[in-house]
This record gives sequence, structure tokens and C-alpha cells, in this order.
Amino acid sequence: MSCTSSAPDPETVPPLVLPADVEDQRGRFRETFCAVLEERGPTVPDSRPCEEALTRIDHEAPGSGRPVELGMSERRLVAAVVFGLGWGCFENWLDLKDTTADHLRQFGYDLVAIDVDALSSTTTNARQIRDAITAMQVEGPEPRIVLIGYSKGAPDILEAVVSYPEIRGRIAAVVSAAGAVGGSPVADEVTQSKLELLTNWPGAECSCGDGGGIESIRPATRRTWLADNPLPRDFPYYSLVTCPQYDNISPVFKPSYKKLRRISPRNDGMMLFDDQLVPGSSFIACVNADHWAVSVPIARTHANIAELFVNDNDYPREALLEALLRFLEEDLAESTR
Repeated sequence: MSCTSSAPDPETVPPLVLPADVEDQRGRFRETFCAVLEERGPTVPDSRPCEEALTRIDHEAPGSGRPVELGMSERRLVAAVVFGLGWGCFENWLDLKDTTADHLRQFGYDLVAIDVDALSSTTTNARQIRDAITAMQVEGPEPRIVLIGYSKGAPDILEAVVSYPEIRGRIAAVVSAAGAVGGSPVADEVTQSKLELLTNWPGAECSCGDGGGIESIRPATRRTWLADNPLPRDFPYYSLVTCPQYDNISPVFKPSYKKLRRISPRNDGMMLFDDQLVPGSSFIACVNADHWAVSVPIARTHANIAELFVNDNDYPREALLEALLRFLEEDLAESTR
């Protein structure tokens, strides 16, 4: 890290103003995440104090003060994750382990990945999400599938729930995690042909798809789509936003962070804060991690590369996902009551 680098001056950061239809539930999520981190301690990878895991900005809503249930899940929610642009091209190279799924299954939850085209449009991927949900065998009196969209996975999911009403009855909740809900200004500087170079990544098993990946996450495209497609209210939506402190941004994201800072000081190196919020959702967390750190565990399998380019890639993802599912289970139960 350069000695001349500095965090944004708090005096220059405007106050946080959430859209009128977004509810602030950060307080209860903080209580839940802190309880998980304290209880699990060093048994989860990359564990850290709760105050370092979440960023406090402006007037965070207070918690409830109620104890957090840390035993076996009653509803047995299933986290179905849709990853972002290019994921299928470098998934094999990442050499992921099943640490998160194994961790969640101890407590009655489950985790599955929904495979979509790495470089295709939201329209193509929405159809693949529909097919995957239709094929899932998830039994029980209440819907248990929690769709979690990371980066471009979020608009892929939103398009699926709008376009395919037949899957809505199987969904308990939708979560945007660092989601490109409103698109990313970075996408305006990238061509699809450059993106398709990812097909040459070591171990890549991805195709060029329908050629619409980058266009799908341009801000103009996403905002037009949101304006034309009201989201169904069959289930609640939640927004988990990445808003890292400057010292927690890896070198690979510093240039794009500085460019985005001209628009807003609140960004994760790829996404602006406001563009990560789902309309009509509950804003549950401001995660102290950059765009990759919240979901892409490069440092765990490629330490040498991480040290040079993504040296702030460690994050307690297992604890974060457990806290997310526990928070959702409680919130869904309260909504039912």
C-alpha cells in the first residue's frame, strides 16, 4: 500500500440518504453477525472482530437487543447463489473447497450454486435460473429457497422473478450481495470482446454465450429495465452492500475505486453504493470488503497472486452467510406472525 494513500475525508462524504422505499435493518443484522462471529471464533476462516467486519456509516438503525438463536435451523433455508460476470471462466482456477456449504449444513441450512452462462445476458441467465429452481427438490410447507445474487447474479435473479411467475411460490427471499442492481459505471468502459478474453483463462470452461453480458450491466440498461419492470412482492428483498474502508480495498481495485469516487466516495471498486440497493428492499449490512473479497476467495488458493494484487481478499464469508440465513429466518418468521 502506498504511503501517500489515504482514506476518504469524512468531511467530504455526503450524508447517507436511503431511498424512501428501502428499510434500514442494519442494527439487527449487526447483532446477528456479531453473535455468530463471537460464538464461532477461530473455527471459521478469516475470523475477525465484528467491528472490523462491518462498516458503520451515518445513523445506523439500532438493534433489537434480543438474543440471537444459534442452534439448529427450524425452517432449513437453502441458499441458492448466482455468481457474477465471468464466474464460470475462472471457477476451476479458483479451486474452491466446500467450506461454506459444510459450515452451513452443521446448522440445518444448505447451499447450492445455480449455474448460469458466464458471459451471457440477464435474459439468457434468467431462463437458466428458472429451469434450475423448477428442478430443485425442496420440500416443506413453506418456501425455503433464498436466491442470493452476487454482482451480475443479482440482476439475473431479478429478471428471472419478473419473467417467470411460476417460480415465485418456491422462493422465500431474494438477496442482492454487492449486486449490480443499477449496473456499474465500470461496464461502460469494457467491451464484450475484451470480456470474452476470459474464455482463455487457465482451466476456463466457458463460452462467449449470447454476447450480452457487458451490455446487461451498463447503468443505462439496468435503470431502463428497473423502470419498466416492477418487482413482484410475493417475497421480501434484502440488500447486502459492500462499502469497504479504503484500507480494505485490494490494489487491483484502487484505480477503479478512484475513478468511481468522482461519482461517489461510497463504492467497492466496481459498484457504487446506491446501485447495489434493490428497490423496496431491506438494507441489512454495509460490509467492510471490496467487490471480490465478499465472495471470491482468491487468497485461500492463490496466495502469491493475492499478495501482489488482492492482498485484502480475506473475509469471514462462512460466518457472513450463516448470519445472513439466521437473520432471514428470524425476519421471515416475524413477517408471518
